[in-house]
Amino acid sequence: MARRTRSSFLENRTARLKLAARKKPYSALIAPGIFLAYRRNAGPGTWSVKCNGWLKRFALADDHEDANGESVMTYWQALDRAKTLARAGEGNTEQPISVAEAVDAYEADLETRGGRKYNATQLRLHLTDASNSKVVALLTERELRDWRAGLVKAGLKPSSADRIGRSLKAALALAARNDKRITNAAAWKNGLRKLPDSEVARNVILPDQTVKALVEASYVEDTDFGLLIEVLAETGARESQVFKLTPHDLQDDHPIAPRLMMPTSRKGKNRKIEYRPLPISTRLATALRQQTKGRAVHAPLFDKMWNLATLFSPVVKRLDLGAEVTPYALRHSSIVRQLLKGVPTRVVAAHHDTSVVMIEMNYSRYIIGDPTEALTRATLIDLAAPARSAEIVPLARLAS
Repeated sequence: MARRTRSSFLENRTARLKLAARKKPYSALIAPGIFLAYRRNAGPGTWSVKCNGWLKRFALADDHEDANGESVMTYWQALDRAKTLARAGEGNTEQPISVAEAVDAYEADLETRGGRKYNATQLRLHLTDASNSKVVALLTERELRDWRAGLVKAGLKPSSADRIGRSLKAALALAARNDKRITNAAAWKNGLRKLPDSEVARNVILPDQTVKALVEASYVEDTDFGLLIEVLAETGARESQVFKLTPHDLQDDHPIAPRLMMPTSRKGKNRKIEYRPLPISTRLATALRQQTKGRAVHAPLFDKMWNLATLFSPVVKRLDLGAEVTPYALRHSSIVRQLLKGVPTRVVAAHHDTSVVMIEMNYSRYIIGDPTEALTRATLIDLAAPARSAEIVPLARLAS
């Protein structure tokens, strides 16, 4: 068994607490080119690893509380962790990425791809200084599970905590793709698994008159904002899709059947954007044609509006609707409107850039109802009608 490096002034708390508090950390060589660094503070000290010119803090020292092997460590635990971190990628001189840096990279990636930066900015609100400073390559399943449980304990709904957890998973996955030293993807895949209570449907379905009132009230706020809300209401598209529209996507040559070439989202594994024709009203087509004036053919049709739900909130309050009514309710309402009109589920799914499975999972109670009753009623057997023949035909003969 290999011998572990001892350090008389760091390996026990009594010796460490005799050291003078200072900014420059005390260090011990624990392997060729690898140092375990300890910073003596007025409060508990901190452990860091120093290697190839970079220094990364990863845990508190057990100066005033018992070690737990994760956030608080003994000298021996810190020694092993420092070696693991330094050797995660031999020959790589770059400093290991922290959670905060991973979220920054995630935000930049979202902006580059035209995604919602809100996913990153909202995530930051729920990360503590301790969480931000953690090294991605050293995250554990328990740490991530406890972090999300803390969100629920603090008052977030399971669905909200799950949504924020998915943003963190995306940030960590991006970091792992960019740094091959990060090999602990199982930590966030298992630690941030979907919560059992997060599947409770939050779909808000609005009557047609309420949708109309929301669109009209949005125009009162601002003309561009009102037009954006009208597009969301009429097409049922996601806001990320609508912000990708360009003047070139408006096809209004036909006088009574205009349409929008709606770009698909980049959800799931399919990152390729395709365009699907969605029918729109002549009223909306006229307003969109006006919107194209002064814009280049392939320039955005709408200027970016961050955090649309916040902008939508005054409209909701003015109409005395509940806080659960968000712009996404327009999408839910569009899906249900088509289902209740008897539009085939496959067509509804294609129109809204989703799958039949997701439609059936979230809106099945609307699929079975008045539109389908006539279809299933025609299949009822009339047991009161007289039999045409008394002969009983064996099943074998029917099958032959």
